[in-house]
Amino acid sequence: MQSFTVTGMTCDHCVRAVTSAIQQIDPAARVEVDLRAGRVAVRDSRAAAGEIVRALEGEGYMAQPLAS
Repeated sequence: MQSFTVTGMTCDHCVRAVTSAIQQIDPAARVEVDLRAGRVAVRDSRAAAGEIVRALEGEGYMAQPLAS
């Protein structure tokens, strides 16, 4: 599992945008978004953390991987 802090998420639309951005680079990824905590967990993904960060930044969010 990979975890990220994501800044700028405020609503259900953000959850859908973040989930979609990650699943566009890895359709098999399971994405769990915690709006309140500003965190995203990605399971079952072969994508590198940098790819996920770039995908989220492309949607207008600031993202940073959390140490496991």
